[in-house]
Amino acid sequence: MKSILLPTDFSKNSLNAIHFAMRFFKDQACDFYFMNVQKASSFISDDMMVVASSATIYNTIVGAAKKSISNIILDVKKTYANDKHTFHSIVDYDNFTDAINQVSVNRNIDLVLMGTKGASGLEKVIFGSNTIHVIQRCLAPVLVIPDGYRFSGLSKIVFATTNLEPFAIEDMALLKEWVELYDAELDILHIADQNHLAYVAFDNHSFFNTYFKRPKHDYIDTTKKDMFSEIYTYIHANKIKMLAIKNKKHSFLKRLFNNDGLETLAFKIDIPFLVLPCSGK
Repeated sequence: MKSILLPTDFSKNSLNAIHFAMRFFKDQACDFYFMNVQKASSFISDDMMVVASSATIYNTIVGAAKKSISNIILDVKKTYANDKHTFHSIVDYDNFTDAINQVSVNRNIDLVLMGTKGASGLEKVIFGSNTIHVIQRCLAPVLVIPDGYRFSGLSKIVFATTNLEPFAIEDMALLKEWVELYDAELDILHIADQNHLAYVAFDNHSFFNTYFKRPKHDYIDTTKKDMFSEIYTYIHANKIKMLAIKNKKHSFLKRLFNNDGLETLAFKIDIPFLVLPCSGK
């Protein structure tokens, strides 16, 4: 039984991610945890005028969130009628990422699946700061679903790496599972940075050749600081359905988010993006 955490703010993006999850895991037994996180800054001054106490504010907003989650669950049950799936509701009052990590530990979460905004053309996109923080700090694997993306199979995955650290199969268990489950092709994209040092750090070729069936190895040796533009070109040239990376310290992830700040990414993410955490749960 898989345990999947689905954070939702009831936006179009998060609801789209929920529908992706129902389709992606349609043949697997899953416990889905729908989670909404409230914070004090959500309470505006008008709220204070209407209610009598902070306890009433809390009860009112949490009650509304629980009702909204119940409505989502009813809709999902009606739409998919999948007896392999069970559903749970969580409303928390905490820092968003801390709340997710706490639930991930307490409920033994296998995957956090959440939605985010997409973009068109070459315009920059704004990831919600919550999504960025979860990607960087989450204890569980995170799968980010771009706005409007509809699941249509998982024929091809690319795992991008600079080979700055060796890999262990325990860290790659989810990727291996999905490759086998969907009989997906796996491309390993080895990326050297502007100093051309990544290739000589660790050679992970034998690791992938040992644990994955017929992985394809490709290479990018770039002088650009924004490596994701190179990855993006590769994704669309090779009809990739999912991008996966490992979130290590000294982070390749930081390079993806370059120098424009955490909230502005100089790329558009229009396929699902899997981020495996630094270590096991």
